[in-house]
Amino acid sequence: MTRGIVAAVAAVLFAAVAAPSQAQGTIRIGELNSYKAQPAFLEPYRKGWELALDEVNAAGGVLGRKLEVVSRDDNGNPGDAVRVAEELVSREGVALLTGTYLSNTGLAVTDFAKQRKVFFLAAEPLTDKITWQNGNRYTFRLRPNTYMQAAMLAPEAAKLKKKRWALVYPNYEYGQSAVATFKAMLKQLQPDVEFVAEQAPPLGRIEAGAVVQALADAKPDAIFNVLFAADLSKFVREGNTRQLFKGREVVSLLTGEPEYLEPLKDEAPTGWIVTGYPYYAITTPEHKAFHDAYVRKYKEPPRLGSVVGYATIRSIAEGIRAANSTDPEKLIAAFRGLAVTTPFGRISYRAIDHQSTMGAYVGRTRLVDSKGVMTDFTYIDGARVLPDDAEVRKLRPAE
Repeated sequence: MTRGIVAAVAAVLFAAVAAPSQAQGTIRIGELNSYKAQPAFLEPYRKGWELALDEVNAAGGVLGRKLEVVSRDDNGNPGDAVRVAEELVSREGVALLTGTYLSNTGLAVTDFAKQRKVFFLAAEPLTDKITWQNGNRYTFRLRPNTYMQAAMLAPEAAKLKKKRWALVYPNYEYGQSAVATFKAMLKQLQPDVEFVAEQAPPLGRIEAGAVVQALADAKPDAIFNVLFAADLSKFVREGNTRQLFKGREVVSLLTGEPEYLEPLKDEAPTGWIVTGYPYYAITTPEHKAFHDAYVRKYKEPPRLGSVVGYATIRSIAEGIRAANSTDPEKLIAAFRGLAVTTPFGRISYRAIDHQSTMGAYVGRTRLVDSKGVMTDFTYIDGARVLPDDAEVRKLRPAE
């Protein structure tokens, strides 16, 4: 046998032996997020997806293969997010992308997914544009967007029958989107409403004293707040000091999330109408199973970020299983209408706009044992507050 024939036979035998090994390789998921910039939400988020990953892999993985998450930090910067996404796809060979926290980084990766034709499940960014104005076939989103959460809060705001409203929000895509939607919805429900003041400090750089004083000077009857994280803490503390909230109703996006409410301790606001996550009082079977597993693993209760991280990996596992593939086009087809069980119950990803029907809890804040909690809360199914197909077609570009 000649040397060439021997080499050829050896190559064939090697390929035959290697093929099963390659087929059993892990399914790599590229995950990027602002871990350093937003640790309050994203440390629990990481724990949530790690728990889901452990559970999926302990049950045999997906399609007979284990899932592997390759995670990178995007520094809360859109340019860095695109660079990291490219690295994950080109160098790490991931099958799909997920993650992002800030709306501007989420939009940057949404566009990247479109350009590179890679599947992207946006976990946390809330701007409407991700699934509507800037939506594309490769991008899906888990969390209820600003439109959905504003639609949950606007009816509660209208019931207050307050005429003069002030607005405060971080001056970037998320804040701008949330306030624009809230104003439009409240105006529709209460035509005589007036918006008498707006304060839009840069994200993470609020001058709380000046902001609070400007709002107080406008003498509003009520306030709509969209601040979160450190900005929220500074705003609440300064507002308490200057008695901005005394005798005024406050409606506030995200403030009921324990990541932002609990650090305020005995300074936590009381009586605010908020969206959030009362993990200590949800008794549904799906939530109890998640809560107990999370506490067993981490010896601490979950946060909303934990739910988002967990539901993200669960969604990806179900999507790959339904597609029987990691091919982007097959994943798109599988995710359109995909149903997933999450700690908040059963959700689905709408075919019309790729938005999930995950909802949120709406209630009032209260101080209990020097800790802010949510009381009188109700879970609002996201499907109830999403626009119909005809409206979505006006909002979302045709594919």
